[in-house]
Amino acid sequence: MKFRPLHDRVVIRRAEGDIKSKGGIIIPDNAKEKPQEGEVIAVGPGARDENGALIALDVKAGDFILFGKWSGTEVKIDGEDLLIMKEADIMGVIDKSAVDKTGVEKTVPAKKAA
Repeated sequence: MKFRPLHDRVVIRRAEGDIKSKGGIIIPDNAKEKPQEGEVIAVGPGARDENGALIALDVKAGDFILFGKWSGTEVKIDGEDLLIMKEADIMGVIDKSAVDKTGVEKTVPAKKAA
């Protein structure tokens, strides 16, 4: 099934949570805290202002985002658990290129003005 969100809604695939604690203990599914980050799968065309002009969304498909703990509505589409939320519920976009494989953020030098 193909799903297209309307207005300023965004479809998100929640990131996978850790299955082991730092000490090596396996965490059962019912005790895991759901991650508050995910990947944007689809976006709506945008909201309209009072004049009817379309205001495009700041996020796009493929972005990794951070959202509030109680944000969105959980749905199941084609057997996959997804979230649908308004763009206003998104806290920000995560830049994956600035994080190395150990999870430590790298400093990215600023570009010099010409």
